[in-house]
Amino acid sequence: QVQLVESGGGLVQPGGSLRLSCAASGTIFSINFMGWYRQAPGNQRELVAAVTSNGRTNYSSNVKGRFTISRDHAKNTVDLQMDSLKPEDTAAYYCNVVVMLAGGSPLTGFWGRGTQVTVSS
Repeated sequence: QVQLVESGGGLVQPGGSLRLSCAASGTIFSINFMGWYRQAPGNQRELVAAVTSNGRTNYSSNVKGRFTISRDHAKNTVDLQMDSLKPEDTAAYYCNVVVMLAGGSPLTGFWGRGTQVTVSS
């Protein structure tokens, strides 16, 4: 019903930048929430940044000032611009959306497959 396609991950040196993108498609009536999470080996999955339907944003204290999340309502995409990357940013990054489906279902969350970000010299 809903598919999320993530792109933009890769290998980058400390201090470098990457831009992640997530595109949502399917029988979507409306999107309530779009966000990015990350999970490193041995760690819990954590929220990195999110944007709600009214445009309000939230950031983890670990990335505030370095990452910027943006949403394109017309294209149903959400991007994460990551600047000044650090080795501790290394993780698998997952897109998450909370939507109301076209059939009138309750709000439902969906996850992308993940894209790897590795920050290393």
